Amino acid sequence: MSRSINYTSSPLLASKTPVWRSKFIVACLALAFAGLAGRAAYVQVFGNEFFQRQGEVRFARTLELPANRGKVLDRNGLILASSVVAQSIWAIPEDVDKSDPKLAKLARLLDMPLAELRRKLVNEDKTFVWIQRQVDEPVARQIAALDIKGIYQRREYKREYPEGEAAAHVVGFTNVEDRGQEGVELTFNEQLSGRNGSRRVIKDRLGRVVEDVRDVVPPVDGRDLQLSIDSKVQFFAYQKLKDAVQAHKAKAGSVVVIDTITGEVLALANYPSYNPNRRRNLTGEQLRNRVLTDSFEPGSIMKPFIAALALEKGLVRPETPINTAPGRISIGGSTISDSHPNNVLTVNEVIQKSSNVGTVKMAMQMSPREMWETYAQAGFGQKPQVPFPGAVSGRLRPYKTWRPIEQATMSYGYGLSASLFQLAQSYTVFARDGELVPVTLLKTDQPATGVRVFSEKNAQAVRHMLAMATGTGGTAVKAQTIGYSVGGKTGTARKQEGKGYAEKKYRSWFVGLAPVEKPRIVVAVMVDEPNNGVYYGGLVAAPVFSETVQQTLRIMGVQPDMSVKPQIVTEVVEESF
Repeated sequence: MSRSINYTSSPLLASKTPVWRSKFIVACLALAFAGLAGRAAYVQVFGNEFFQRQGEVRFARTLELPANRGKVLDRNGLILASSVVAQSIWAIPEDVDKSDPKLAKLARLLDMPLAELRRKLVNEDKTFVWIQRQVDEPVARQIAALDIKGIYQRREYKREYPEGEAAAHVVGFTNVEDRGQEGVELTFNEQLSGRNGSRRVIKDRLGRVVEDVRDVVPPVDGRDLQLSIDSKVQFFAYQKLKDAVQAHKAKAGSVVVIDTITGEVLALANYPSYNPNRRRNLTGEQLRNRVLTDSFEPGSIMKPFIAALALEKGLVRPETPINTAPGRISIGGSTISDSHPNNVLTVNEVIQKSSNVGTVKMAMQMSPREMWETYAQAGFGQKPQVPFPGAVSGRLRPYKTWRPIEQATMSYGYGLSASLFQLAQSYTVFARDGELVPVTLLKTDQPATGVRVFSEKNAQAVRHMLAMATGTGGTAVKAQTIGYSVGGKTGTARKQEGKGYAEKKYRSWFVGLAPVEKPRIVVAVMVDEPNNGVYYGGLVAAPVFSETVQQTLRIMGVQPDMSVKPQIVTEVVEESF
């Protein structure tokens, strides 16, 4: 049975409650509500920007809409560099099952060790990590087919270089962020890049877009860039250079081709090179643009400038005899010798035979200042005016410090330094009848305005000497080519090592022009450390010049200026009916 209880008779209810207790409770409740109201006011009014920002950090994202990088084109509109769609693989590490057996397949597709893949998935940021950027489309499709939870793909752009290693040192390459790193990709990065757009969105925890919260800012694509390079000339010059370097077991080589009318660079190649589409394990030897970055003593290449200056000053005429016997001359206690002693040579023959003694005798009739000014006007000691990374100025010391022996050695190319690019440009003086032509890597249809260095008459006279140097009795017979007259000068010099010169290390080069009467191109070739028995420029570099000239002039549509002997013998066959 239940026992009834009279609660009203409870002694607890009978006792009187203190008034302060109820007031205290009411006060606490009032303070609590005041605190909540204050907090609400802080969140909604005073600290609103902070909390809005924190909320956006967790859910709102600004998606970058990449601009399509501009194309790099050759002078004929053929593509040297362009952007193609490529998928990049990323992950939400906390969503990926680290024991999933499909991760091994993913690692194989990405060509990375499984341990490295798992290391990337153990990331401080639990919501995002790049696995691999810019994978090929077939690989991306196979990865998508694996359907691994937490592994996603993002569309990006990847650069492709159709000409590969042949044009690598001209075009350069970009990094995974599509920023130029070498070559014209770096030089003209701002023009090619354009401007990225943006899209402000809200994402859920799985990275899916839920809502747009701001108008889309469209990207502005980069502008295309058309170079002066002719991809056909570039490929042929590179291939012939590569063959020569390998045949002579050389360390490296370079070649540059310049259009003498417009100043356009038609080809600029180096070997060894690299494939800009696959850039793993690259070395400085492969990346270095030797045409512009390497300087060396030009040697006999400088002799025609001394002959031209002597003609300009009225000191000699092309037929003036110079006694070079017995093949050596002493200046300031030092002896300068010819490689092959001669007797009396005309000025024409001094250049044809490449006589050091004859050149020195002309040079010592001039003042150091006159020589220095001529060299400087031809571009020596000055950085080439081409917007290209790494171009060097070479070395041309002030004439006031020259001693007599230094003036003598500088007349035949020792004691100063220049890059192959500078040598090629300097010879436009002879190709353009005494004018130094400014050069450009961008296509132009306008003839270049040159700066006069020598008179037209004297430049043509030296051009005749250069033609003699490639003819019978000259030092560069192997520079001759079928159908076109050529002229040029060889150079062979020991390489500098420390404060002296190496005994068995040489640089061999040849700089020339064609056709002789109305030159259209200047070609410069350098082979570094040939090591297969021969090292003279006339034997190592001149054949590369010959083949490059012939192919280039044919591509340019220049008519042969020499008779060509028939190369095909035909027989007439009578047919009976």
